[in-house]
Amino acid sequence: MSARVLMVQGCTSDAGKSTLVAALCRWLRRRGVRVAPFKPQNMALNAAVTVDGGEIGRAQAVQAQACGLAPHTDFNPVLLKPCSDSGAQVILHGRAIGQMDAVGYHGYKRVAFDAVMTSHVRLVEAFDAVVVEGAGSPAEINLRANDIANMGYAEAVDCPVVLIADIDRGGVFAHLVGTLALLSESERARVVGFVINRFRGDIALLQPGLDWLQRETGKPVLGVLPYLHGLHLEAEDALPRDREAKPAATLRVAVPVLPRISNHTDFDPLRAHPQIDLRFVGPGESAPRCDLIVLPGSKATRADLAWLREHGWDMAIARHLRYGGKVLGICGGLQMLGRAVHDPDGIEGGAGSSAGLGWLDLETTLTPRKRLRNVGGRSRIGDVPVRGYEIHCGVSTGPALAQPFAQLDDGRGDGAVSDDGQVAGSYLHGLFDHPETLAAMLQWAGLAAARPLDIAALREASIERLADMVEAHLDTGRLAALLEGDACIP
Repeated sequence: MSARVLMVQGCTSDAGKSTLVAALCRWLRRRGVRVAPFKPQNMALNAAVTVDGGEIGRAQAVQAQACGLAPHTDFNPVLLKPCSDSGAQVILHGRAIGQMDAVGYHGYKRVAFDAVMTSHVRLVEAFDAVVVEGAGSPAEINLRANDIANMGYAEAVDCPVVLIADIDRGGVFAHLVGTLALLSESERARVVGFVINRFRGDIALLQPGLDWLQRETGKPVLGVLPYLHGLHLEAEDALPRDREAKPAATLRVAVPVLPRISNHTDFDPLRAHPQIDLRFVGPGESAPRCDLIVLPGSKATRADLAWLREHGWDMAIARHLRYGGKVLGICGGLQMLGRAVHDPDGIEGGAGSSAGLGWLDLETTLTPRKRLRNVGGRSRIGDVPVRGYEIHCGVSTGPALAQPFAQLDDGRGDGAVSDDGQVAGSYLHGLFDHPETLAAMLQWAGLAAARPLDIAALREASIERLADMVEAHLDTGRLAALLEGDACIP
């Protein structure tokens, strides 16, 4: 028996598609349904390493957690990782197959769609239900030809679609009605209902609009989801909108927002920690006074290194270290802290070499083969267990590696720590996810008595909150009919 498939599409990016899919996945799992998440095509620089040795978007890893599953490449068969304003690395079934510009990829979509359908078939054969997340908006009419991310997929597999819109942005009724108007007749018929997301206030004041929407479109409103504060879920790609006020914060951390910043979810535990004031510092903002500067991962290391210099971060880091501050580089950030970054094959842009910031005695050469693995070991800082995942195509060499940041279980050393202990770098994403490592790193950065924090437990609690939200605010009868009983597209 094939699984039932339900797709969630959004009127805009960041409308809440990823969150709703995770919520539905956990709700179904609670009901004893064997459910899997699916996103045919994703464009994101936040990636996770899968159990089968590939990479997928981090949002699909969260959705897999909601299903009680290990992340798998079938959950996100096509991943696009932008490396410029017009080009991206194309990843099929977890493996990079090369870089393409937008026009080139548009012609390649037929091949990508074969990968999508291969994964779709495997999932519907293995599970009772598959909850699918669209990408962006189905109303982007310039991208309708050969679409594989939204209605193109829904039409091919003949599945119903729920359309979600974010009321916190404003214009929610225009978003929903306008999106419907730009769909074809068959696509409009495929939409089985609306979900309104991030509502604050008295629902009675919204009811006249909901009644109008149903009369105008003939589509039911399946529910209005409240604005949930304090969720700890990894973002698909967008940086956090809000910076939470923390009266008890004593450790200040600054992260430059590189143009091609990747895996900024590394910093979720720092954002959640009540004693840490984490600030993402964007273009035009000066580096603030802080205790720790973290250089994040990058999809375009040499270009982002040039951006750091253009914005004065090289001098800011020198001044920060002169006054006793600490600096940590993660993945691309580690590479930037070395003496040079070489890209002889043009892996991340034009071929060439760039001088690094020079705080660690190592050099990095980018190579075509990407390293993808989940690893464990022991950190030199604090002598504590460390776990994380590697997603990089750089090979680093040099004397600094004789003092590795961590000794891994497979016998390799990872990263480096400077002789004076002020500068450290690691290839491991997810360093702060594990309580012992987080406590040791915070002590190294200057927080002597850090409160314990387990981000994995917070994420699990957030997923449970989402499932509670489904029960309380969505029409679960209609949803159950779509995913468990006999239902068809009206």
